[in-house]
Amino acid sequence: MQTNYHMSVLVHEQAKKYGDREMLIYQDFGGKEWKSLSWNQVSRTVKQASNALLNLGVKVQENIGIFSQNSVQYIECDFAAWGIRAVTIPFYATSSEQQIQFMVNDAKVRFLFVGEQDQYDKARRIFTLCPTLERIIVFDPQVHISTHDPNAVYFSEFMKLGENLPRQIEVERLQKEATFDDIANILYTSGTTGNSKGVILTHGQFNAAMVANSKCVPVNENDRIMNFLPYTHIFERGWAMLCMYAGARLIVNTYPQQVQQSMRETHPTCMSAVPRFWEKVYMGVMDKIEHASAVQRKLFMHALSVGRKHNIEYLSLGKKPPLPLHLEYEMLNRTVFSLVRKELGLENAHFFPTAGAAVSAHVEEFVHSIGINMVVGYGLTESLATVSCDHLGKPYTVGSVGHPIEGISIKISEDGEILLKGPTITCGYYNRDDLTKAAFTEDGYFKTGDAGYLKDGELFLTERIKDLFKTSNGKYIAPQMIESKLLVDKYIDQIAIIADQRKFVSALIIPVYSLLEEYARAHNIAYETREQLCQDPQIMEMMKERIDTLQQQLAHYEQVKRFTLLPHHLSMEKGELTNTLKIRRRVLNENYKAEIDAMYAE
Repeated sequence: MQTNYHMSVLVHEQAKKYGDREMLIYQDFGGKEWKSLSWNQVSRTVKQASNALLNLGVKVQENIGIFSQNSVQYIECDFAAWGIRAVTIPFYATSSEQQIQFMVNDAKVRFLFVGEQDQYDKARRIFTLCPTLERIIVFDPQVHISTHDPNAVYFSEFMKLGENLPRQIEVERLQKEATFDDIANILYTSGTTGNSKGVILTHGQFNAAMVANSKCVPVNENDRIMNFLPYTHIFERGWAMLCMYAGARLIVNTYPQQVQQSMRETHPTCMSAVPRFWEKVYMGVMDKIEHASAVQRKLFMHALSVGRKHNIEYLSLGKKPPLPLHLEYEMLNRTVFSLVRKELGLENAHFFPTAGAAVSAHVEEFVHSIGINMVVGYGLTESLATVSCDHLGKPYTVGSVGHPIEGISIKISEDGEILLKGPTITCGYYNRDDLTKAAFTEDGYFKTGDAGYLKDGELFLTERIKDLFKTSNGKYIAPQMIESKLLVDKYIDQIAIIADQRKFVSALIIPVYSLLEEYARAHNIAYETREQLCQDPQIMEMMKERIDTLQQQLAHYEQVKRFTLLPHHLSMEKGELTNTLKIRRRVLNENYKAEIDAMYAE
């Protein structure tokens, strides 16, 4: 890491170094054209916003809410708040009114920044239910602010409060007084149980994370970083901060569903992602190969086997590939694999951190085999992202989550739980001393709730302890492991394993409807509704064959015996998914009780 500044002054110090060099590449809300801002431009805007916040009356360590998708203004607000020692509380752009209301009231938020129309409308509806809320500040100038709303202003109007930097002397004094004990963020995690809790993250934790991660994650000032995950997600937040410390360019992707198009247009070298992104890449590539000619199919599968041998059987183990193998791989890399990477917009791929859920070994091997450096890691909001990760250029084991970063002490409890201690670990939960006390052992280790083990210095995850199911036959089932194996099938979009206190494993499956419909047309399967399509015997038999193929390596008691295809997606609105798209199993069991019971009927 080339710089090691407190985040209150990071942008300004980097501006002294990089000046008019490009810092942010972005699109306006709803826009198509890619624009850019320099370090100097962002520094000036952040200073003005810091002055504006002081003129609003924001106090030291006061909580400010940001309810938006990724945007330039989001980044500017974070740094503006830190510049006057305030705290930012990021809310997911998809949060419900109830979630926003709870967080605003819990953190006593007075000023809430919102992104687009949907966020503004939700904020306006809960305004009267939040006694502390004074002002809504809207990023997107296209948002229609109600004529009956005296409490909302556009971001441009807010910025006028800081014109000519009327309180810059005070801003600079506050920056000198800033300490690493100051709270930087409170991140509310919705959790799969539905209980929201605010994780406290200090500037000291961020600083320790930047120092430790920079020693094993080689991002540099020449990298172009696609910000795909929401800034609310600790993985993206910590990663983006590390990239800014390194002086890299950030490509701000506002709409997640457009990320593949954004990649093709902007050619990033790095991007953090959850495994599901790479699962979809894998399925997309393999689907194209399925529809290619026999010669093309044979060539690609041969190339894939060479890539696997070269990159997995040799390089991943720290061994030098034999010269004939290396020469063949280089030739295939320049011809076959380069075309795949170009299609993804990754002509200049450097490396791609991946975490947030279990990574299928099948997918991990595929990504490495086509010449993309996937850096698998593990972390939590409470650990300020990274606990462990693969180290680029060093041996790694497919299936592990890498070596612990510097400063982290890992201990495995008697029941297999991963316990953590170190400078990046949270001091606790906001306003919840009870939860904080329960989260730590007597000797100060944080309880992750994840089970795992250490082998040859690498960390391996086995299951999420809270999600571990026990069948009525006394067998323990790790649902996420089974789900990750089946999610690589191109026909499966979402899946939830059912097994707790049941006599065998079953599953609720949300298929990729477009592919299911295509299969039905090709096989003359008549249907009028999606419900009929999902219940058709031929469709069910086809899906059963595919599932059985994927689960051959599972123990007999782990294999899915029955499944139901649902005719609609799981939804956040019904509480079935968290904001990070994790399944809330308790809600699923309630909402689909009839379907689940039918699978166990004799």
